[in-house]
Amino acid sequence: MLHDRKLFPAPVWRWFRAFAGSKTVLEPDRWNAVPAFMDILVRIFGEQSHLSIGQECARAVAIFFYAFLMLRLSGRRTFAHWGALDIVVSFIIGSALGRAMTGSAPFPGTLAAVAAIVLLHVLIGHWVARSRSAARWVEGDAIVLVDHGQLHDETRKRHMIALPDLQQAMREEGLDWPKGLANVKRMTLEPNGKISVIKHEPCRPDPA
Repeated sequence: MLHDRKLFPAPVWRWFRAFAGSKTVLEPDRWNAVPAFMDILVRIFGEQSHLSIGQECARAVAIFFYAFLMLRLSGRRTFAHWGALDIVVSFIIGSALGRAMTGSAPFPGTLAAVAAIVLLHVLIGHWVARSRSAARWVEGDAIVLVDHGQLHDETRKRHMIALPDLQQAMREEGLDWPKGLANVKRMTLEPNGKISVIKHEPCRPDPA
């Protein structure tokens, strides 16, 4: 029955012939190579909850390269942007791969789940990049803390930003607190949690 070419399309038949390497598709030694290969993988990476030191090390090496590959596929925003979406994805991936490395979770299933999360991250990233409303929903809006030297103190308190955080942001721009506020055109709490400062150009002399 399996040798009847009418049962399979031509491409499928050619694939079976190439895999078997002969006219007999169900050649025993060909199919026996699959469980033998799986046995080698089990010997290298071990089974769940029964891992030797060497098997944990092998899993660690495999997970290192797998995680590196997944992060590269997810794009550069994971490294540069570090918004709420990127933090959630990084935590989930790190937790899942850590459990797979120690044998607390199935190894192949965890790798597949991580690939699915990375794919979801890429899709949401493209959606956010193309839709302003999606970006507002996923990333959030920027919050103005200082506008032309005027501190919005209630806004600062509502978003739980301490005064030392504002002072640090100003020092990073070479401005003193509080005299340097007069030279702040706009201070913004960005969606990724950073505080950015735009100065007046040229800067005005600090008041006496």
